[in-house]
Amino acid sequence: MLEGTWYLEKHTESLLYLHKIRSHIYHGKTAYQKVDIVEIEAFGKTLFLDGKIQSAQIDEFVYHEALVHPAMLTHPDPKNVIILGGGEGATLREVLRHPVERATMVDIDEQLVKLCEAYLPEWHAGAFYDERANLVFADARSYLENSDETYDVIISDLTEPLEGGPSVLLFTREFYTTAYERLSEDGVLVVQSASADPYYNDFVRDVYVTLKSVFPKVKVFRAPVFSFQMDWAFTLATKGRDPEEVPVEEIGRRIAPFTDKLRFYTPELHSALFKLPKFLKEVLPKGRVITDENPPVWLS
Repeated sequence: MLEGTWYLEKHTESLLYLHKIRSHIYHGKTAYQKVDIVEIEAFGKTLFLDGKIQSAQIDEFVYHEALVHPAMLTHPDPKNVIILGGGEGATLREVLRHPVERATMVDIDEQLVKLCEAYLPEWHAGAFYDERANLVFADARSYLENSDETYDVIISDLTEPLEGGPSVLLFTREFYTTAYERLSEDGVLVVQSASADPYYNDFVRDVYVTLKSVFPKVKVFRAPVFSFQMDWAFTLATKGRDPEEVPVEEIGRRIAPFTDKLRFYTPELHSALFKLPKFLKEVLPKGRVITDENPPVWLS
């Protein structure tokens, strides 16, 4: 019999998760989404958006280090980086560990960013105040379409495309074509791509096939995110070198100044992240090309 207060997370129509709450930190709505910040018995501080877990204190470093460092290390010398989404500031935190000249973070939800700044300082760790950081509160697609800048790395740290949500048109071939045009010669795009499990892998398949229709090199990798209760997928697309061909020695040299800050990513782990199980390798080519006319809708 359950005792205490529990947070019910609806992953899909057929899968629910229950999280025992130790304390409530914030509950409210922004102009774009419902926000819950609670302390979970198993996960510590945890952010839920529209009832779905986004980030947890126990393992946010796994997600954010996996999202950022393989892409940053695939590019030979990234100086100008743009993050699409990334409200908690942890993606920005990881980017700024590298010797970049500028890191722009574009998030549509200023209220959410301010809430994370106030209630989740462990995530941003001061990154919002770094002189190299450029915070923009705008629609990421419009911003990129109207930008005349060239970026070395584009990091898509967007929420899943819930029907009617702000992210639906940020996973389409049209959008990825814009991203391709804004990248430098050796440019890299990385996209958080949701579940990498045997059942709920439709989204990563579609992102993979869609990016393959735009970029010459596309690779899927994954990381175990305990609070998500599954392996999480990321898709890396590049104009330049293959991420699996980055020398271990180069990775070690480039992360040496901040390796003591990392808790997940290592030079040896880099190539291992791209080794996929047979079931995932077999289903990836079976995805569909996502378009503006036929956008994705995440399981609800």
